[in-house]
Amino acid sequence: MVSRYGFSYAHPDDETFLSGCLIRHLADQGEAPVLLLATCGEAGRQGLERAKNREELAQLREQEMEAAAEILGIAKVEHLKWPDGQLDEVDFPTLVQGIVAFIQRHQIEILFTFAEDGGNGHRDHIAISKATTAAVMSGECPSVRELYYTASPLLREQGYLPSIVIDTEPLWEVKAAALRAHETQHVTIGRYFGNLVDFPEERRWEAFVLSWQDGVWWPKNNVEATP
Repeated sequence: MVSRYGFSYAHPDDETFLSGCLIRHLADQGEAPVLLLATCGEAGRQGLERAKNREELAQLREQEMEAAAEILGIAKVEHLKWPDGQLDEVDFPTLVQGIVAFIQRHQIEILFTFAEDGGNGHRDHIAISKATTAAVMSGECPSVRELYYTASPLLREQGYLPSIVIDTEPLWEVKAAALRAHETQHVTIGRYFGNLVDFPEERRWEAFVLSWQDGVWWPKNNVEATP
């Protein structure tokens, strides 16, 4: 399947937390966004409320991810199935090659991942950001024209403004439904987004910084609307 837009994240639910409305917007525009997840998210303690062990939790989170993908309009979800919480211990060239294969398989032109600080310093987020960037820089992914990082404290401190900003309010019901699909993560979801009924004004924006375009790092530093 050829897809112009790809998303490379660490765990099931990253896609909805960070870019659920962007993904749904792209799908509504006739695009076929694809998603790569480095882990199955089996290390989350709260998920063991609904699964008897990590293996069962991984399977459950994959099922939840498929339900969320259907809601968001994701055309294909792929899992590398590396150990959750230990992504920075994985052989780096092997991790990079898995991302390269994903990009090549779908001939992705526009790719999204975490910023270098992982957004919140999470070791898996940082690892997938580094590996995704390395894949784009490898010379093996000529289809990629643009690499976006999700907006983060580090990028703001460095003075980089988002190039894409999505107002989530018009698509809040869709994003809330996708968050509900990640049922095992209800505690974290509630902490960030509240009851999923009332619109969380403090989580209104999904924002992405254009970090690389056609061989040029940080080509622009201005705010745009939706892609």
